[in-house]
Amino acid sequence: MKKILLGFALLCGLMQIQAQENNLQLKGTVADTVVQYVYLQKFHNKMFTTIDSVKVKDGNFSFKTKVQTPELYGLTVNSASSPLYIFLEKEPITVKLSPKKYYNTSTVTGSVSQDLFEAYKKEKDPEISKFITEHPTSIVSAYVLYRNWSYRLTPEQITQNIALLDKSLQSTTYVKELKELVTVLSGLAIGKKAPDFTSNNPEGKPVRFSENLKGYTLVDFWASWCGPCRRENPNIVAVYKEFHDKGFNIIGISLDRKKESWIKGIQDDKLDWLQVSDLLFWNSAIAKLYGVRAIPANYLVDSNGIIVAKNLHGEELQSTLKRLLEKKI
Repeated sequence: MKKILLGFALLCGLMQIQAQENNLQLKGTVADTVVQYVYLQKFHNKMFTTIDSVKVKDGNFSFKTKVQTPELYGLTVNSASSPLYIFLEKEPITVKLSPKKYYNTSTVTGSVSQDLFEAYKKEKDPEISKFITEHPTSIVSAYVLYRNWSYRLTPEQITQNIALLDKSLQSTTYVKELKELVTVLSGLAIGKKAPDFTSNNPEGKPVRFSENLKGYTLVDFWASWCGPCRRENPNIVAVYKEFHDKGFNIIGISLDRKKESWIKGIQDDKLDWLQVSDLLFWNSAIAKLYGVRAIPANYLVDSNGIIVAKNLHGEELQSTLKRLLEKKI
């Protein structure tokens, strides 16, 4: 695998990564000939938005859409479901699109960036700084730093990795948003004051964060569609029952899109504390305010809104509250 990645490094080193608008040379076949349309989607902020569609004829499709390349896009036969992640370039690209098993058996030929992306996904425990150093000019390096590592690294580590990227990548959306994230996260260090916000509860009434600070408050980011969040909720419920009377409160921030799903999640998991959401998924204004790039995520703040801990889960949340509340007593 190491030899393969080094080979890709040489290829990618020959490419200029300043995104340019080009007419796609994208064609392919669909394994399921019952499918009528293939949708081309643009990636932004962990979400895909449909920008074009073509009719499938005799199992074949072709796009000539003018798009920014090289860049990550999505191909799907159902605009409401997760697509095949595909790095498009100005060169001709051919796809064998297989909708089954989340497009896992689909193949893409003609995209050097896609080849590198597939190689990266096969790596076990990849080290991001090493990967970027080996592929400093590839759009894939900027993407994986943004998508897979921004929530694992400190602001200082993000900045260090950005510096490893070639100057041709510094103007990409990924790097611009990473730099914005560094600024946000730097203002959310332990000891800093948590940003105030106002959002609607399930009844549609606006709730202001700063007016609901009592004792220690957990600012908990979750969503009904988030499996890890739902698995963590029973632990949070148990901790809430144990410490609520001693001065522990929670305000849940949901990244849901549908109000019905949000309310059902609250009811099913018995989340008997204050809940708010703007129902904007990853475009949540509060998530952006708090630099949240993955959920579950949380901040623990005191009665003055000062951040005292971050991302406490499982026994760590229980032990931290026990220490803080016993000290308070």
